[in-house]
Amino acid sequence: MHPCKTERSEAPAHPLMIRGIFLFLLFFTLPGICASPVATDSSGEGGYDADAAIALSQGAVGRSLEDFLLYDRQGKPVQLSQYRGQPLLISMIFTSCHHVCPAITRHLATAVEAAREALGEESFRVLTIGFDTAVDTPDAMRVFADKQDIDDPNWAFLSGPAATMKELVENIGFVYFPSPRGFDHINQVTVVDREGVVYRQVYGAAFDLPWLVEPLKELVYNRPQPGAHIGSGLLNRIKLFCTVYDPNTGKYKFDYSLFVGIGVGALIVLSLIIWLLLEYSRSRKSTKEH
Repeated sequence: MHPCKTERSEAPAHPLMIRGIFLFLLFFTLPGICASPVATDSSGEGGYDADAAIALSQGAVGRSLEDFLLYDRQGKPVQLSQYRGQPLLISMIFTSCHHVCPAITRHLATAVEAAREALGEESFRVLTIGFDTAVDTPDAMRVFADKQDIDDPNWAFLSGPAATMKELVENIGFVYFPSPRGFDHINQVTVVDREGVVYRQVYGAAFDLPWLVEPLKELVYNRPQPGAHIGSGLLNRIKLFCTVYDPNTGKYKFDYSLFVGIGVGALIVLSLIIWLLLEYSRSRKSTKEH
C-alpha cells in the first residue's frame, strides 16, 4: 500500500486548505533549501549568522556599482556600465535551484509588471544574474528565463566567470555559500539608481509590492534627469505624491483625490476672502451713512 493512502475514502481537501498548506511550505520550508538570509561564520567553525548577512548587504547601500563584464543569453559580452542612466534592479539566482529561485523570479516579474504600469514601460531595467558560475552558462540562463516565461525586452539574464562573480557579489552585498542542497543565499533585490549607486536592498522571497515600487518611484520621479524640460520637475513631483498603492487591487494608480482636496480648499479660501470683502464693504458703507 502506498504510504500516503488510507484504507477508507476521504472527502477531498478544501481548496483553501490546500492553498494554505502550499503557502506554508513555500514561505517557511522552501526558503531554507536554497534561499536563507544567512552567512557563513567567519571563524571557519561553521554556523550561520543572519545578522552578518544583513549587515553585509546593507553595507553595499551607497556603494557605486563597478563596471563588470558579463554575458547575455546569447553569449554576447555586456558591460554593466551599459545600464547607467536608468534605475536598475539586480536579482541573483542559480539555475539549478528548482524551487525558491524560480518562485523569486516569478514574484519579481509580478512586481516588475506592476511597477511598469505605474512608472512606464521604459522607466527602469532588470538584471537576473546567475552566481553558480560552473552551471549558470548563457544557455542555462536562457533556459531559466524561458521556464519563467520572462519576455520583457528590458530584462536581461546574465552570467560570468568565477573571478568576476566573486567581485560582483561583494560589490552589491550579496551573500551565498554552498550547502548539501545546492546553495544557501540571502533573498534580495538590489535597487541601483541611474548613476550606478546602490540605493536600496529589498528582502524576501515574496516581498510586499510597495517595498520594491516605492524606491523605484523615488528614483524615477524624485531625481532630476539630464536634459529634462522646464516644468518636468513639478510634473514628476505631482506623480510622486499622487501615484499610490491600492491594496484592494494590488496595483498602483494615479490618485486624483489630492487635486479634489486642493480644489475644495481653494474654493473655501476664495469664498472666505469674498465674504470678508463684502463684510468690509458693508461696514464702510454703514460708516459713511452714519
